[in-house]
Amino acid sequence: MATVATTTAEKTIVEKPIAEKTTAEKKPIVDEKTERKPQRARVDDRFKVFCGTANEALCEEVCAFLGLTRGQALVTRFKDGEAYVQIQENVRGADVFVMQPTCQPVDMHLMELLLMMDALKRASARRITAVIPYFGYARQDRKDKPRVPISSKLVADLLTTAGADRALVVDLHAPQLQGFFNIPVDHLFASPVLVDHFKKLNLPNLTVVSPDAGGVERARFFAKKVDAALAIVDKRRVEMNVAEVMHVIGDVRGRTCLIIDDLIDTGGTLVKVAQALINNGASTVYACCSHPVLSGSAVEYLVNSPIAEVVVTNTIPLTEEAKRVAKIKVLSIAGLIGRAIQSIHEETSVSRLFI
Repeated sequence: MATVATTTAEKTIVEKPIAEKTTAEKKPIVDEKTERKPQRARVDDRFKVFCGTANEALCEEVCAFLGLTRGQALVTRFKDGEAYVQIQENVRGADVFVMQPTCQPVDMHLMELLLMMDALKRASARRITAVIPYFGYARQDRKDKPRVPISSKLVADLLTTAGADRALVVDLHAPQLQGFFNIPVDHLFASPVLVDHFKKLNLPNLTVVSPDAGGVERARFFAKKVDAALAIVDKRRVEMNVAEVMHVIGDVRGRTCLIIDDLIDTGGTLVKVAQALINNGASTVYACCSHPVLSGSAVEYLVNSPIAEVVVTNTIPLTEEAKRVAKIKVLSIAGLIGRAIQSIHEETSVSRLFI
């Protein structure tokens, strides 16, 4: 069997000095909110956090926040590509959290999550919570063409069948996706972390921009929190992963614009929206999102775009190419997720995390 995940020691030996410097420069900015500060180390044999190979760095941050040691699990692959998971500590009667964003490669990471939860269920864990910072397949949430699946519903069913008793997700593409789950879902928003960041920047004449009609509610909430004006960009999607910007609704002339979205995929929509704002007289354009998917030529588009800075969170680890781009800044949501996990474990409200 070929092991996918490597230990920290192994990584230190293999990485070149230049790569280490680059990684250090891209270390996520730590959350400074008092209620999301790290907790003291705790000894609780019935409280465990595990993760797959998708975003081990975020899991380590969350465990440090909670004062826990990450659960021991072996996640490997056979030479034919099949995944193999073994839980390497006792979880009988434990309250277990499995953290795994379904980022690229999506299907591999999803299968790891399913297998890990199945292993925990068969090891008699008392409760299993799937912590999914980025929920893949979320955009396939309806039948928009004949004879197509509703993939997000299928994934929700798979998670439940694999053994999830509840789910913790961050910034779903559409909030109503919670209805696809037959288990309790806690839906977190990365906006508190992003709002704190942009409040500190104190940008002049700020206008928050929604890149489409579907994101107006998110943009309105953000604009209210930072006391800014609101604008909307009307676009028409002509084919999959390709968008055509039509016109800007709202006055952006001479103003600093902040485009907010839940994710950046190919970057085509974001760059066209930014160009439309510049064409309509905007002085400076910033962008932020929760999930930096950055597939295809997205990084190249962002580098050559008129966007001054792109602020993202670490729900998904940046690619090596993205880490080298100075205009991409990463904020950590480990404190937000850690506090939510703690509240779920202690059976307390998570409402305070939405403020």
